[in-house]
Amino acid sequence: MSVVCLSRNILAVRNSGIMVMVRHAQTATVPAPEPRIKKFQVYRWDPDTPGDKPRMQTYEIDLNKCGPMVLDALIKIKNEFDPTLTFRRSCREGICGSCAMNINGGNTLACLNKIDTNTSKPTKIYPLPHMYVVKDLVPDMSNFYAQYKSIEPYLKKKDESQEGKQQYFQSMEDRQKLDGLYECILCACCSTSCPSYWWNGDKYLGPAVLMQAYRWMIDSRDEFTEERLSKLQDPFSLYRCHTIMNCTKTCPKGLNPGKAIAEIKKMMATYKESILHAKHLQDHYST
Repeated sequence: MSVVCLSRNILAVRNSGIMVMVRHAQTATVPAPEPRIKKFQVYRWDPDTPGDKPRMQTYEIDLNKCGPMVLDALIKIKNEFDPTLTFRRSCREGICGSCAMNINGGNTLACLNKIDTNTSKPTKIYPLPHMYVVKDLVPDMSNFYAQYKSIEPYLKKKDESQEGKQQYFQSMEDRQKLDGLYECILCACCSTSCPSYWWNGDKYLGPAVLMQAYRWMIDSRDEFTEERLSKLQDPFSLYRCHTIMNCTKTCPKGLNPGKAIAEIKKMMATYKESILHAKHLQDHYST
């Protein structure tokens, strides 16, 4: 086989007496793009290190070599610069809620938050506010999950003898009532942005848990609405909400916990009236 150059971009290849014309493209050298160095100031604290105090640590990343989201930057920092950096993450698609944190002053999901490409302004990253910190960007969610468990977030029936033997059918209209509620991923962005939850987090259930309580209260298949309402009658569980609406503003899924809480309060008013009426009848017939 022999190769003959006929012009700048055409080669002739002779193989076994057959001439084959081959056109090849010239590759021009592309200049490397100017580095776009962005500073990320990340909250750091390690309880296992004696004497370690909370601090902000600065990392510099070339945005040309990083994905578009804040979570991409955190993963790059951990993989290439500092393996001791600790944070939660899982799906990277805004579904699991694991990477909830405070970015530039607002609670959001790191996987859905785009990096501000203004390189003159650093991106500041903290754990969710007013929660105990396990390490670095990892908050302690124990109280939050315990509150969620307390509302019994599952379908409850008075008669469980038919459980598992038949389907619990629901009309399309009743099913649509759950839209905007069931999508909650329990990331706690809303609850940790609520001042009432900051000051009374041990007693006030918070926006996320109350919205899920409402989701089961209005489910046409559930038969424990009154019992669910009765659990919220104390002064703190529900009524610490002062309609500040930070919860709705910060929700990364675009949900409206404030509206759900308002609906519970309306249901509670009707429920209390029915209780007073029943008590009045009981007193009347007992005398």
